Amino acid sequence: MSIAACAGPVSEGGRGSAAEKTYPWHTEIVATTFWVGEVFDPNAADGSQMFSTFDDNWYANYGGCDGVIVDGVCQTEARSAGNNYFPTQTTAKENPFYLDLPFDDVNNQRAAEMRQPIIPWSGEPAYAQGKTDPSFSLMKNRWVQLEHDGRTCYGQIQDAGPGEYDDDTYVFGADDARPKNERYGGAGMDVSPALNSCLGFADINGVEEGVSWRFIDDADVPDGPWTVLVTTSQ
Repeated sequence: MSIAACAGPVSEGGRGSAAEKTYPWHTEIVATTFWVGEVFDPNAADGSQMFSTFDDNWYANYGGCDGVIVDGVCQTEARSAGNNYFPTQTTAKENPFYLDLPFDDVNNQRAAEMRQPIIPWSGEPAYAQGKTDPSFSLMKNRWVQLEHDGRTCYGQIQDAGPGEYDDDTYVFGADDARPKNERYGGAGMDVSPALNSCLGFADINGVEEGVSWRFIDDADVPDGPWTVLVTTSQ
């Protein structure tokens, strides 16, 4: 599999047929960084990345701390294109290029009730199980194209947040609506350390402005470090 550097724009040419859908862009979004194994607030219901809203065993299924363990604490680390932005002390079992968006279609009642009519791909054959199985997420593993400061990278949704879990207007709207969330600088997404470094964020654990994103179908994701290890588990 060829590996494309993500230090600059990546062509739209994908691994399959030409794109049949065009998803709207969401521009000038604030993004924060999170990682598997992070515990930033042990007293908050959403303060631990030992698990995700879609995976109660995220830490184990991923392969452990997506960073380095210092004094028993899982901390983030800078990533390098030289090893495809993978963690250096953990053998990842799932895609290190992951993110969240504020729509939990499994555990949030409002989001779950609206997911079939509002999620654009809900009617596709690959998501047929979601019509009868409420525990089957239509969001988990979906691909997202991200742009920042002239760089283009891709990641898969593996969690929901930050701060909100049923923000349909922002996540699926076509009018570039602002995120409903007011925490964490008004962030509209969290991104993994691999995406943080790939997109050239100034701080490996900071808040970054000016991120644009849109959904993209699997067939239209170009080969790159984000396709070295693709997550398929529910």
